Amino acid sequence: MNSKQIFAPEGALFKTFFIGGFECSCHRNQSGKRLDLLASTQHDKYILKDYLRLQQYHISTARSGIRWHLIETSPGRYDFSTVLPMLQAARQTGMQIIWDLCHYGWPDDLDIFTPEFIRRFKGLVTAFAKLLRDETETIPFLCPMNEISFFAWAGADKGQINPFQKKRGHELKRQLVRTTVEAIEAIWQILPQARLIQPEPAIHIIPKPDRPHERKKVENYCRAQYQAWDMLCGRLEPDLGGAEKYLDIIGINYYYHNQWIAGGPTLNQRHPLYKPFRQILQENYERYSRPMFIAETGAEGKARADWLSYVCSEVRAAIEAGAPIHGICLYPILNHLGWEDDRHCRNGLWDHADAGGDRAIYEPLAHELRRQHCLFAQMETKKQDSPH
Repeated sequence: MNSKQIFAPEGALFKTFFIGGFECSCHRNQSGKRLDLLASTQHDKYILKDYLRLQQYHISTARSGIRWHLIETSPGRYDFSTVLPMLQAARQTGMQIIWDLCHYGWPDDLDIFTPEFIRRFKGLVTAFAKLLRDETETIPFLCPMNEISFFAWAGADKGQINPFQKKRGHELKRQLVRTTVEAIEAIWQILPQARLIQPEPAIHIIPKPDRPHERKKVENYCRAQYQAWDMLCGRLEPDLGGAEKYLDIIGINYYYHNQWIAGGPTLNQRHPLYKPFRQILQENYERYSRPMFIAETGAEGKARADWLSYVCSEVRAAIEAGAPIHGICLYPILNHLGWEDDRHCRNGLWDHADAGGDRAIYEPLAHELRRQHCLFAQMETKKQDSPH
């Protein structure tokens, strides 16, 4: 690809429109095992090679994360030895990193429902902000709390991940919002220029055709997807301290399973009641009037290339309709092991690393990514050439 085939819109938030997402979950699963996806994918071992691989595909922005349980080795003591190699590799290659500060994991000695959790997270965030201030010169992009909605649902409604609770989802959601507000204030004290990412899953649910009486209940459940953002910006439960200033850049996490029939199967794009992704994007923009990007998207196996094609075509349609969408993050960018069963999840652009740190590429997805680079660039050229 030449420079005319790379999509680089004016006023873009990120260095490149396409973003590589390194899975950085570090929670405990149902068996109690501590996961560490940065380690199990060996990204933490081959950071430099992985960044250079991305840049071969004209991707110079990545989502990654820090691992709280490895950093705060005892209360109030911080060891950033797992983070410094990432900062150094980013500086060496010119990569722009969007940092997840809590991706479902925290130190074992903490109770997530207590004020101490908020205080300790604020301490971690303050220490990391100082590190970024001292080690980098670029505008930092930080995600304080990844997917508050999913975190609360999986961890405190269904008990599938830590803290392994049930019927406490709303309580955890409130706690995570409080934590995020405090974290943002701590970040701004050190890095007033920082940009904040708030990613949440975008979903669409419809009632079973033979149960129309459940329509209202299903609609209310579907609208719950907005609760975390509404809390952060103070529109809902203002006692949490939310305000419009805390909602900065909206991240839309969207996968092939994000639409379904209540109590039934997943909807696919061929279903007559499937809501086009462009419509979901437009609805989010109309609701919040914030810059957006696709913070996570991907599929597994042979569906990878077709899914990217669908998402990209819908994003182009949404952009042309006026939605400010600043990027698409391929997430995960590396195949990884399943959270619960260690199965080989073939959902990335690259596979597991070999002994030398090389990774086999999934060529159908690579081909589709090259094609999409060109299509987005053509859209931008057409826009610039238009007399209007």
